Amino acid sequence: MKSELRFKLVVSIFTVATSMLGGYAVSETAPQNLASPESFASIADTDARSAAMFTELGKVLTHPRCTNCHPATDRPRQGDESRLHQPPVARGIDGHGLPAMRCSICHQNANFEPGRMPGHPEWHLAPREMAWEGKTVAEICTQLKDPARNGGRKPEDLIHHIGEDTLVGWAWAPGAGRSPAPGTQKQAGALVEAWVKTGAACPAQ
Repeated sequence: MKSELRFKLVVSIFTVATSMLGGYAVSETAPQNLASPESFASIADTDARSAAMFTELGKVLTHPRCTNCHPATDRPRQGDESRLHQPPVARGIDGHGLPAMRCSICHQNANFEPGRMPGHPEWHLAPREMAWEGKTVAEICTQLKDPARNGGRKPEDLIHHIGEDTLVGWAWAPGAGRSPAPGTQKQAGALVEAWVKTGAACPAQ
């Protein structure tokens, strides 16, 4: 009950503040498409074809919807401009925030459009070792193949994680004022699967 009242108070303050500032501008970023795995069939060399598909997937991985939650520091970022999260919050031990400011206080089970508040039942930051902010597509690729920095996953596990995980899927339905990740989650999953099946080669630095 206390948590619910806290959430309503935070949303009320947030809504008043954004109305005073003119609210959130609707993103003017044109949605990007993702090329299909089949479109890379003309690349004869398997490693080069695999790397090219990961480069295409990089449009998603380096998009603010992903990098904002894979920050280089313990502060998440927000918006298409990747500005530091306001109010100031920190990762905490488990990625769900500090004891006095848990992510779930504001981020509920779904997007709360009246307050322009994104939401999901498992809302949290990616682990420190999975930080992508500021990295190249090649560096992210190498990181994703390293079990010590990808949550203990094999490349094959990434097919489900990127293609079907619902928290990852939020990136394509982020709510008003935020541009969605390029393409669709299904298309991203297809690229990951094709990348894995062709040897999971990484693009050159």
